[in-house]
Amino acid sequence: MGLFNKKKRNIRRTREDYIFDSLNTIFMIFLCIVMLYPFLNTLAISLNDASDSIRGGIYLWPREFSIKSYEHIFGQSTIYQATFISVVRTLVGTALSLLFTAMVAYAISRREFVFRKSFTIIFVLTMYFNGGLIPTFLLMRDLQLIGSFWVYILPGLISAFNLIVMRSFIEGLPESLFESAKIDGAGDFTVFFRIVSSFIITCFSDRCPICSRFSMEPMV
Repeated sequence: MGLFNKKKRNIRRTREDYIFDSLNTIFMIFLCIVMLYPFLNTLAISLNDASDSIRGGIYLWPREFSIKSYEHIFGQSTIYQATFISVVRTLVGTALSLLFTAMVAYAISRREFVFRKSFTIIFVLTMYFNGGLIPTFLLMRDLQLIGSFWVYILPGLISAFNLIVMRSFIEGLPESLFESAKIDGAGDFTVFFRIVSSFIITCFSDRCPICSRFSMEPMV
């Protein structure tokens, strides 16, 4: 260990190393400024007087400080209901999406499921093709979901991308686990909730932020 530290101290930095570190630092600072500026600009405009903001020219600091915009927003009762719905949608939508996506992933990962390839192709196609805005609205109307809370949940209940990831994860589990459970008389629901779910929890922790991000987009 002492010899390693001695060799490490003997390593001399070249001029190229200093140039690379300097350019890398400048680039990272520039990248941080580019990423933070839109947020700081939006915050400055929100803290500026609304009539004065129309003139433009506000960058990082409000020209005429005012919190009337926030007073107007938080003075409306609908903002609290909208925030509550957004939070509930994020929690419920994320939980149900992970649950049902995992259940479908388990189904199409089983070799004994006859239509596993067909269903996989159908789900993959939804990643490349969309029905469009008007057909989607007509479908939601025919399903009587317009004006219902479930219109936020049901359309995104199954995520095709997360489905493929979870299916690959389940297929990587030893087949002996499923065979031993079947021999003991366990059904598919028992296998999923008692065996698969205990292993797929690590995959849940990875997919959960992605699912919650789609649910939180309207709130953001």
